[in-house]
Amino acid sequence: MKLLFDENLSRRLVQRVSDLFPGSLHVASVGLIQCSDLQIWEYAKAEGFALVTADADFYDLAIALGPPPQVVWLRGCDYPTAVAEVLIRRQAIRIADFLTDPESAVLVLRRK
Repeated sequence: MKLLFDENLSRRLVQRVSDLFPGSLHVASVGLIQCSDLQIWEYAKAEGFALVTADADFYDLAIALGPPPQVVWLRGCDYPTAVAEVLIRRQAIRIADFLTDPESAVLVLRRK
């Protein structure tokens, strides 16, 4: 289960959660910075990634197009990278379970 982190999230998250989600990447590392959401969507779909974003636009794409790819939406993510990491770590089992269900399109996570 590999994740593709959107440009609105820190590149550091890839390394910080690599023990849980090996093979994950950031859009910057594959040349997708400032690309359209649809281009990122198509890349994730073709390469077998789930998208992790703080962007509601990917939620809209997931609802309109359905999976794959699946979307993990860190809703309201205007907090530091360390807080995003803790959220992902605390929800790792939930994320993993979500990613094993090919019919599920979006998992919304919120900071408490």
